[in-house]
Amino acid sequence: MMRKRVSTSRLNILCKACLPPLVISSCVMLALGQAKAQAPSAHPNWPGPGQLFVGTCYQPVDRSPEEVDRDIQVMHRAGFNVVRIGDLSWDSFEPEQGKFTFDRFDTIMDKMHAAGIRVILDIPGLPAPIWLHRAHPGVDIVAQNGTRLPPAERYMDNISDPDYVREVGIMAEALTSHYAHHPAVIAIGYDNEIGNGFMSYSEADRQRFIAWLKKKYGTIAELNKAWATQRWSRRLNSFDDVDLPLADGPGPSERYLDLHRYWSDVTVERLKELDAIRQRNMPEVPSISNLWDTAGRRGFDYLSTYKGYVSYGAEGFYPGDPISGSFGALMTKGALETPIWFNEFTAGGGGYYGTPGRSRMYAYLGLMMGAQGIIAWTFNSHLGGEEQALFGLVDHDGTPSWKVDEFGRIASEFKLLSKFGFPRYTHPSVAIAYSFDSFIDSHPNGPSNTTLQYFKPSYTDQVQAAFEPFFRSNLDTAIINVGHDDLSPYKLVVVPADYVMDQSSADAIRNFVRDGGTVLMTALSAKVDEHGQWFDTPLPGRLSDVFGFKTNAFYDSAALSFELGGKSIETDVHRYEVLEPSTAQVLARFSKVADHPPALTVNTFGKGKALYLATESNPSAMGPVSSYLLQLVGIQVGPPTPDGVYARVVEGRTLYVNTTQEQKKVPIHAGKRSLLTGQVYTGAVTLAPLAADLIE
Repeated sequence: MMRKRVSTSRLNILCKACLPPLVISSCVMLALGQAKAQAPSAHPNWPGPGQLFVGTCYQPVDRSPEEVDRDIQVMHRAGFNVVRIGDLSWDSFEPEQGKFTFDRFDTIMDKMHAAGIRVILDIPGLPAPIWLHRAHPGVDIVAQNGTRLPPAERYMDNISDPDYVREVGIMAEALTSHYAHHPAVIAIGYDNEIGNGFMSYSEADRQRFIAWLKKKYGTIAELNKAWATQRWSRRLNSFDDVDLPLADGPGPSERYLDLHRYWSDVTVERLKELDAIRQRNMPEVPSISNLWDTAGRRGFDYLSTYKGYVSYGAEGFYPGDPISGSFGALMTKGALETPIWFNEFTAGGGGYYGTPGRSRMYAYLGLMMGAQGIIAWTFNSHLGGEEQALFGLVDHDGTPSWKVDEFGRIASEFKLLSKFGFPRYTHPSVAIAYSFDSFIDSHPNGPSNTTLQYFKPSYTDQVQAAFEPFFRSNLDTAIINVGHDDLSPYKLVVVPADYVMDQSSADAIRNFVRDGGTVLMTALSAKVDEHGQWFDTPLPGRLSDVFGFKTNAFYDSAALSFELGGKSIETDVHRYEVLEPSTAQVLARFSKVADHPPALTVNTFGKGKALYLATESNPSAMGPVSSYLLQLVGIQVGPPTPDGVYARVVEGRTLYVNTTQEQKKVPIHAGKRSLLTGQVYTGAVTLAPLAADLIE
């Protein structure tokens, strides 16, 4: 097939022989000013309305040419129309430094195109190849005790190292230039699961951290103030006194917070650099990347930065349950107008080999949330290396399993559903606030920190608990960062346990309420400033006047109860704050606590209302409060369904998903026909275990 090919001389624009490393890095960074994620309407070639994609992740490095041909035949017969390849394969494209080979992937790409299968092509910046570690030891990870760690596991790469930055830019330039006009490419992905890497503690890393601190704080006096170094004789006389805070502790929370912010900025810089290269070489091709912002080792601040490098929110989808899985998926979408992509999608799950019907159920749950692409992890079962013995769609001996048939059924049904308003383009009226800073600072390291005793349940659990009742009400809900996303599209914003209240978030909440919006905040919110230090002003910090009270005391008690809207609410919550209203009106009081302090207050501020729940965000408390709020702001709940069944109305039709292992019946008023099977339901839609249906 004729297409543009890249010559080796094309790489001279980034060749080390032509430019020194820091100049090369600057060239990559220079393009960032021109690289901005654009709205879907700006890209007519992007996947759009009426297009759904089902396929698989594919690792051709594990397969012989004959097996590749056989695999593509299996995919084609199953009706797959997308694959994701290239991830984790840097040394397959560049086996030696500066020497690129694309012939084998060219053949595979051509065959995918001939079979009608589109390709998400990953820029495999992680893990870095062994030759890069050998040529540039600064790419090695250095442990907290100073020990150099060999790159034995995935993602043991120091992505802050200038040699790494330069070399990944060269590889990305070569890859995107070579495949810029290949007709199979539908999207580009960046650095599989970036965020799951290791922090490094070399002297060079310490110097880069110091440079970051100088840029952020300017003077050592400001850094001392931000880090509260007057406490226990930790004062810094110069920036040379700065050590890298220890991720495993001990260490004061202010430094721990900045450590994670620094590594977050490093991660985001790498993503923006790759996006600049894509924008330059493949401007009509979107980015759909398998990112992992909540990874435990490092993570990064996705929700305040994603619009700079994301076209479609995408993630690896391995749900433990429908609510937590949906919550995580919607975190990747944020406030994007584009649909969700599952660049890795659970293939079976629920057991060593899988559970028939489970992937199909979750595919429909994803479709309900606004998904467009379902890409099974993985096609061929892994014989060796990391994830050895992982079962894919095809067994270890190459035999297609029942999972191929299940994903083939999904592909066939999704082809039909693409005619009925899918993918869904959601327009939620409710938003839930999530903050990377609050996540980090609510569980600092070290035995001297008391926040862990204070902050129970965990921050993430409390945000999910705020999300849960709206999800059970079959309402679309956005997960956003209030300080960086526009709040005006929403009628209701819920701010659960938002421990760190920086100025931009406080201003956004203040302005939203003043202009007519409704906010619900829960206990543990707005306790510390952007440095992780407790406010010395009335709490909630920066917002006491908006909510019309102050609070200081925080108590543990027996299970709490309160009355709201004429209904008695029994909870399994034990902790509460004592609110002292000034302008706020008390809507509910705790009934089993001395003096019956306020449980829920509301304050009119400007044109809007600010409510505060004086206990942690927990489903037993948030459920009744969310129902009250929806009536207050005039938001209609979604279609009524029994427990474990979720639904959305799509262009007048209703999609039902039964996430349970039991048959469920959904009452209906008249005879309705299934658009998937043609079956006519009378009186009730009957859903088998793990079943889904679209009803006219």
